[in-house]
Amino acid sequence: MNIVVAMKQIPDLQQIRIKDREPILDDVPSTFGSLDKNALQAAVNLRDAMGGKVIALSIGNTELEDTVKEALAAGADEAFLVADDEYGNLDSMQSALILAESISKIKDVGLILLGEGSGDNYSGQTIGRVAELMDLPQISYAKSIEINGNTVSVIRALEDCEEHLEADMPAIISVVAEINEIKIPSVTQILKAAKKPKEVLDAGDIETELPQSAVENISIWAPLNNRKKIVVKNTVELIEALKIENLI
Repeated sequence: MNIVVAMKQIPDLQQIRIKDREPILDDVPSTFGSLDKNALQAAVNLRDAMGGKVIALSIGNTELEDTVKEALAAGADEAFLVADDEYGNLDSMQSALILAESISKIKDVGLILLGEGSGDNYSGQTIGRVAELMDLPQISYAKSIEINGNTVSVIRALEDCEEHLEADMPAIISVVAEINEIKIPSVTQILKAAKKPKEVLDAGDIETELPQSAVENISIWAPLNNRKKIVVKNTVELIEALKIENLI
């Protein structure tokens, strides 16, 4: 059985600078979001327990072949990529259409895993859209996943309770950060990643016609902080100022 992990290529959030409240993305390397890495770790854990193969699936610009080495080092057995500069800024519907077509090209898929939201816009729409396009059962917010024959058993974390759900496979599941701790690849794993197989498609290989994006980004501004500029001379004055502001 193949476990497909859909991972979104995003700018490394730790290296984004802010100037005049606007993010500066020049020379910022690409990576995968932390929840995507949780999904990959969950897939690796299931493979180690049950057998099978983990396939990292990703869509992005032409830097994707370098970015995916991170997933291969973290335990994915191979990669399936759709890398084209046309796909550097897709909305959730466009991504879902390409993901659905890509997954249909992979044989013996039992599970499709992804993070509950992407590391950039965190819309959380991709799982539902792919599930609808592929007519698959979906379970979101998974904090535990077990496979029993042709059935997947999931504990789902909600705000005020937990749910225990089961679904027939193939199924698509999104995970929360609590599902595991992300392991740091060893030097040996990093070196082996370059030798793992990957299949790379571009826009010309995608048969699905993508609709025009329905999302318009008007602005991405950092929060505006209005500082009170209260000057304190010692810790006593600092504590008193914090009390006045009801901060302590």
